[in-house]
Amino acid sequence: MHEDLERVLFTEEEIRAAIERVAGEIAADYQEKEITLVTVLRGAVFFAADLARALPLPVRMDFLAVSPFPLASGSGMVRIAKDLDESIAGQHVLLVEDIVDTGLTLRYLMKTLTLRQPSSLAACAFLDKKPRRLADVPLRYRCFEIPDRFVVGYGLDYQQHYRNLPYVAVLKPEVFRG
Repeated sequence: MHEDLERVLFTEEEIRAAIERVAGEIAADYQEKEITLVTVLRGAVFFAADLARALPLPVRMDFLAVSPFPLASGSGMVRIAKDLDESIAGQHVLLVEDIVDTGLTLRYLMKTLTLRQPSSLAACAFLDKKPRRLADVPLRYRCFEIPDRFVVGYGLDYQQHYRNLPYVAVLKPEVFRG
């Protein structure tokens, strides 16, 4: 384990099992339908790729990226920095997030994507950090609920580091608090 990490929260095996479970839930809800995974860059890429491979359904994938508005840090106000490449009108869309924290960004994205007239729209998160929730968001699928700790690995980063860890771990506070 890396010296900056306090402890491993979820192992590779636990992650794989959780993704299989969630893929089964999604497959049951979308029987015989094609779904479009709209993945929020960058952190959710690892999760989305593994989720897509676990789904026994036809899957399309598209990506978007968001960034906070300057001077609006922590407000949930974001701008779309990279938009979708394809229309989602009439598609069954599953918005794939790495982590839902306050819920403000997810709420914004769900409202924005709803305006694009998908046939259906649901949200799926790898991690759900409910203790920090400020907005009520319709999170239909999740792999894990986590405590209010700073986590890295499996796509999640701190200053672009640790994304490639095959597990999820708690980062030591002294690392991100300076």
